[in-house]
Amino acid sequence: MYRRLPEALNMSWVDVSLDLELGPALTCQAAMARFHVRHSDGRLVSGAAAFSDLWRCFSGWRWLGVVSARPPLAWLFEVAYQLFLPVRPLLQRLLRRWDKESH
Repeated sequence: MYRRLPEALNMSWVDVSLDLELGPALTCQAAMARFHVRHSDGRLVSGAAAFSDLWRCFSGWRWLGVVSARPPLAWLFEVAYQLFLPVRPLLQRLLRRWDKESH
């Protein structure tokens, strides 16, 4: 979804399932377990904080990135992310199926 936004052209997207070199402090297994963003300065962010950073890059999502990065909402977003992780595989399968059917 994010890759279709115009601002995504300025980002490097990596399919971590390909077991590529992901840089320092990030294994393929860790990348598959949580969402990560690596900034141009090499800083690595994961979980809800990574989503907040990503959202701030997109004009239509910037407000959510700002709001979700501030305590106490940052902590709540991380808890929500932790709760989301177990259902993520099911949602990914459903979205892939929906995407195939819509094209």
